Amino acid sequence: MNLYELTGSYLNLLQLTQDGEIDEQAIADTLASLEDAIDQKAEGIAKVMRSNSALIDALKAEEKRLAERRKALENRNESLKQYLASSLEAIGVDKVKTATHTIGFRNNPPAVSVLDEAAVPLQYFITTQSLDKKSILEQLKNGEEIPGVTLTVGRSLQIR
Repeated sequence: MNLYELTGSYLNLLQLTQDGEIDEQAIADTLASLEDAIDQKAEGIAKVMRSNSALIDALKAEEKRLAERRKALENRNESLKQYLASSLEAIGVDKVKTATHTIGFRNNPPAVSVLDEAAVPLQYFITTQSLDKKSILEQLKNGEEIPGVTLTVGRSLQIR
């Protein structure tokens, strides 16, 4: 039986006990066998999760290694691009055509360079608004009521 079926059997047993349709010895025997089976299934699921966690850690390490390698290649390409640009500018060449590539300079669209941020008028600043959830939590724990929020307590499955 899988965990879904065991859960259904357990719930059916609870319903039968509430209805009084089953004797106490049958309840005890059935409950013991269901609990043992559920314990075994839960143990199996926990083992799979632990194995998955090890694989997740290995994948994260590999992602980090690949990201570092990608970043090194991106930096190398940027360095090569700057080297080529400075060499072409030094000799006064704006365009190079080869059999496979056309290399040249182009003008970029206008961009803003900020010289002194303090001198810029406030109308050009963007402000973002976010809730101070730590402060809200503290006040709710102290019994204060805050419109638009409520204190909730969730549950999470913990496997040790």
